[in-house]
Amino acid sequence: MNPGECWWVVIRRTFQILPSVGRGKERNLWKNGVSTWDDFMSLGKVKGISAERKAGLDRHIERAETFLDKGNTEYFCKILPSVEHWRLYDRFRSDTAFLDIETDGRSAYSNVTVVGIHRMDGRGRTLVRGQDLNAASVKEALEGVKLLVTFNGSSFDLPILEYHFPLTLPRVPHFDLLHGCRRVGLRGGLKTVEKQMGIARAREVECMTGEEAVYLWRAWERSGRENALRMLKRYNEEDTVNLEPIAEHVYTTLQERTLDLDV
Repeated sequence: MNPGECWWVVIRRTFQILPSVGRGKERNLWKNGVSTWDDFMSLGKVKGISAERKAGLDRHIERAETFLDKGNTEYFCKILPSVEHWRLYDRFRSDTAFLDIETDGRSAYSNVTVVGIHRMDGRGRTLVRGQDLNAASVKEALEGVKLLVTFNGSSFDLPILEYHFPLTLPRVPHFDLLHGCRRVGLRGGLKTVEKQMGIARAREVECMTGEEAVYLWRAWERSGRENALRMLKRYNEEDTVNLEPIAEHVYTTLQERTLDLDV
């Protein structure tokens, strides 16, 4: 198979877009030789599914095909379990945003100090509280995005952003690398995963932690130390840029497993 066409199968191999079809039923379909949406649609009868129900499921697949062809990823937020959102990464790589935030504390109600957005189309931004960080700028920075990639964003970044800047995040699938990494055997936080993969950070921020990022913000806020803000922005930039090679690794590993018909 042409590597450039693998995304086509990766997406169309999941049947979890269908009502009442979970991981177990999906595996049963695979074991019975129904490997892709095309296989399902081409069959007049599928074991364990009545003719009437199959006709309805065929319509669900046709609808998913339509939205996929149109590049409407919001639809897949509604029909695809979040743990399977990774499947859309290769197809929408050029419209993906890698996102990471910094705050002035560790609680859900802490103020957002920096929002870093890395985009492959070169439209990335680093937004800073008190300068250019507001609801409008976040929304603008994420304009046209069809997939979000974070590390633990499900529990931290996205809920906090939604709390402080309601309705600014696009309703698109979310590839959370914390969970993706665990599925491919990479454990620990972002820095630990980077070390396991041999990803090196710039020397000036290679030993920094989230707690030190809070300290840098306070140093900037209280005394206007330009170097503190510069270091904080550089730290955040490393967080966002390094998400890309991790996403590539996780996606490729999961892709290989998905294309293995003996899964």
